[in-house]
Amino acid sequence: MPEGDTVWRLAQRLHEALAGHPLTRCDLRVPRLATADLVGRGVLEVASRGKHLLTRFEGGLTLHSHLRMDGAWKIYRPDERWRGGPAHQIRAILGTAGHTAVGYRLPVLDLLRTDDEPRVVGHLGPDLLGPDWDPEEALRRLLADPARPLGEALLDQRNLAGIGNVFKSELCFLLRASPWLPLGELPEPARAPALAKKLLEANKRRPARTTTPSARPDRRLWVYGRAGRPCLRCGTTVCAADQDPTAEERVTYWCPACQPGQPAPGDRPPSY
Repeated sequence: MPEGDTVWRLAQRLHEALAGHPLTRCDLRVPRLATADLVGRGVLEVASRGKHLLTRFEGGLTLHSHLRMDGAWKIYRPDERWRGGPAHQIRAILGTAGHTAVGYRLPVLDLLRTDDEPRVVGHLGPDLLGPDWDPEEALRRLLADPARPLGEALLDQRNLAGIGNVFKSELCFLLRASPWLPLGELPEPARAPALAKKLLEANKRRPARTTTPSARPDRRLWVYGRAGRPCLRCGTTVCAADQDPTAEERVTYWCPACQPGQPAPGDRPPSY
């Protein structure tokens, strides 16, 4: 699941493959960009901003993409077979003499002036893995709505950029707080952005996301994906429920013993 650590790592790989070289091929397969041609323009850099990717070109242009749940960028050498999915799922092809980056199932793809990047990422809060990281500003934004449930506030990219559903659940567990606890009731709320920063920094170079001390594949995460199984800390059955019924695939996982105090809304029975 692409979150800030995954997107940061992808930006590094794309930068290493493309930056410093002119494009020899450009194919943007969305109707509004069908006539755009970047061939001959040098790739200046590929950067991440939260969960957004920004590929910057000579001439002051930026290709903005977002993976959401299913998107992917794959990098291939000239003689390598493309394996990211069927051809009809390809939304972008950026090729240099040495590598080709292919974007599959990209739900967001925009070409804009680099000076206009704030139009697509200016709403984001401090980037947990970016040079603009500011824990005090992140905390200020989080506490602006003290009645908001902790899990929702952590997931809101306007507060701090880079947390997705996995880190949301894991952070709430490590904070020993119910995901539905009003943020204003969280003891020492400054721990939330500090711990978020620590987790994403620790995982940005790891191929397998890990929040526990264990190296076992089935014990790398404390609660995420473990509904109906024993909590790795206390043995209580891990629960799962929708954090926000209006949001797609926003299931939250928590241990009711390690994270007491605030049940899921409506006191609904947990799903397993």
